[in-house]
Amino acid sequence: MDLLALADFNLVARHGGFGKAARAAGRPKATLSRRVAELEASLGIRLLERGARALKLTEEGRALFERAGHLLTELEETAAAIASGGERPRGRLRISAPLLFSQTAMGKIAGEFSLKYPEVRLEVSTEDRAVDMIEEGFDLVIRVNPSPDESLVGRIFLRDRLVVVSSPALARPAANEAARAVVRSTGDRQTWVVKTPDGVEKILVEPVLALSSMIMVRDAVRAGVGAGRLPISLVSHDLADGTLVLWGDIDGPEIALWTLYPSRRLLSARVAAFLDYLKKAFPMGTPDELAAYIGK
Repeated sequence: MDLLALADFNLVARHGGFGKAARAAGRPKATLSRRVAELEASLGIRLLERGARALKLTEEGRALFERAGHLLTELEETAAAIASGGERPRGRLRISAPLLFSQTAMGKIAGEFSLKYPEVRLEVSTEDRAVDMIEEGFDLVIRVNPSPDESLVGRIFLRDRLVVVSSPALARPAANEAARAVVRSTGDRQTWVVKTPDGVEKILVEPVLALSSMIMVRDAVRAGVGAGRLPISLVSHDLADGTLVLWGDIDGPEIALWTLYPSRRLLSARVAAFLDYLKKAFPMGTPDELAAYIGK
């Protein structure tokens, strides 16, 4: 497969059209169109549906974009790390990370990274909002299931999933009965859809306690207040010890943690070093690895 043609296809897919991609890259629109057509011909499949006004990825095109995008980013990061191999990581490194990941893992990550690279002055800001990296001066952001942003590149470094758990002392409700629940926001009765060995089930819940963080929700669930929806990495030790029981997996999209940085910047040695540290800390990017890293 022609990697240059694949990179051109990824560029067009990320920007949502040949015109936008051509303007962003400063390249002729006709060249990008020809390169993508050549890639389609070499693969023997159609990757894009070309309408009069809009461009749409086919199912095969979407699959290639999702998988190839990560691989191309890996290649870019590897090349940048090699290029900066003679440069020791040093200077200020500003990172924005989400609340739960910061509370559970970021302190340990920051400490170990600082010991390994003492000349890097690491600053971590904790927030769940979508920060403006350029305006606010961040070198790297970590985000959960971020919205597409054509000005940023990145990759998934961790995956997690939501499960419903409770204290063993809390009886699972019968059909049409509501379960007491600890939630992150107030509201009326709601329904949780979970996957179990017996199939998909709906659990009617009655929120009895609303808390603003997953750590607080987990601690309240441990106390037996009610059932809760929590990342499996946060409760896997409790499930293994029997202090919590599993009601099922939430039927929905996975939780994906991304590292993102501005595509127009040359990857600095300190950013490359931090990305490399995350790869080594979570080589497979599984919930079990995160749970082991967090500890009990």
